[in-house]
Amino acid sequence: MRNHKVIGAATAVALAVGLVGTAAVAPAAAVGPESTYLVLAPQGANTKAAAKRVAAAGGTVVASYDQIGVLVATSTSTAFETAVVGGGVQSVASTDGLGTTLIEDEILETVDSAAVEATGDPTAEPLWANQWDMEQIDVPEAHAVTTGDPSVVVGVLDSGIDYTHPDLASQVAFDQSASCLGGVVDTDPAAWKNTTSSHGTHVAGTIAAAINGVGIAGVAPGVKVASVKVVSDEGFIYPEAAICAYLWAADHGMPITNNSYYIDPWEFNCVNDPRQRPVWQAVQRALSYSQSKGTLTVASAGNSNVDLQHKFIDSGSPNDGSGPVEEREVNGACRDLPAEAPGVVTVSAVGPTEQKSYYSSYGQGVVDVTAPGGDTRFRTGGASSTITDAVLSTVPGGWGWSQGTSMAGPHAAGVAALAISAHPDMKVGQLASFLERTATALECPEGVYEPRPGYPATCTGGERNGFYGAGNVNAFNVVQ
Repeated sequence: MRNHKVIGAATAVALAVGLVGTAAVAPAAAVGPESTYLVLAPQGANTKAAAKRVAAAGGTVVASYDQIGVLVATSTSTAFETAVVGGGVQSVASTDGLGTTLIEDEILETVDSAAVEATGDPTAEPLWANQWDMEQIDVPEAHAVTTGDPSVVVGVLDSGIDYTHPDLASQVAFDQSASCLGGVVDTDPAAWKNTTSSHGTHVAGTIAAAINGVGIAGVAPGVKVASVKVVSDEGFIYPEAAICAYLWAADHGMPITNNSYYIDPWEFNCVNDPRQRPVWQAVQRALSYSQSKGTLTVASAGNSNVDLQHKFIDSGSPNDGSGPVEEREVNGACRDLPAEAPGVVTVSAVGPTEQKSYYSSYGQGVVDVTAPGGDTRFRTGGASSTITDAVLSTVPGGWGWSQGTSMAGPHAAGVAALAISAHPDMKVGQLASFLERTATALECPEGVYEPRPGYPATCTGGERNGFYGAGNVNAFNVVQ
């Protein structure tokens, strides 16, 4: 009888274990389309524990940025975002639907160039007569001192560069170029070359187009540019691509990067929004790391003609079709990334008359400097477009005019490249301050400024103000 009881007890235990085991097996997670996530480890921690949680939650780590405690992961599990949270994971966010388009600029018209004998004089380049922007910031005077040091490489975080272009073929640093699409580094030139957009090629030409007897001259033709591709063929920029690019540029010795975009489809990333907070945290970590490695981030202010200093209603986001447009109050918790991140040099745009371009965003304490971005509507009060008042630069297959703060940013980046060439011992904070101290101060216009009907703006401040920051960048001043 005792033996029978023992056997019975053992059987009961076995049944209990079976029941417990059955209860512990959760139903299989529903499977959906593959999604991409940013998974953040606690600040200062490594990503080992987070990587284990990713695997346990049914995800795959596609890129690990241990320098900042951020993983890029993919998963088809619809429960992944909830299941991955726990020890070793501070926060997580899906980046699906967080792709944004480039800051909107357009190639207004293209031109061809004759070939002439290269003299080393930028003003002898065939299309120089159209480069009012270079005259405005004293590029010829700067080139009499230096055209830049070839060891200085400016990262062009953009849509890729046409490295076969005659004005750029000698200017691209192949060994420092990469694609960061999907948050994953790919150094194959086919991956980081331009494909569907001319934007990055235009930006690169403004910075460093060669003095070679064809086309135009860049601000700093003696330096090199690296293509760091962050814009997909569909024209979107996702946070994981930008984070990858900041770290790639920093770890590959680029003292300057140019950034003519904002991150995620909300033009303003609000840290009090749980959907957006992890993106802000990850981007901030990447930018802080970049600065700690000696990289100056130059960013365009944007083309929405909004005062970035004050509250207003954003009624145009998200802009990628990922959901219905929401009307949100943009306040102090909301920032235009990367332009409003700490330590970033933010650039507004002026036209040929050295007044704020009608489209340029602005803001006291936000805009650090201004630079030529073009304004085709200023002279006619918006009635018609004057093509040659845009910025002429390289485009695949030739040269073209475009306007936008995307064109202003690379002028500032080029001037920064001349500055670091002339003063190689400058630290990143010193370089940012130097750009401001050497800028040409511009006064606020009186009253409401409305050069094109429907684009009113009011400037605040004195010698340093909301439209122009410390003033227009000056190439000659930084090389002395």
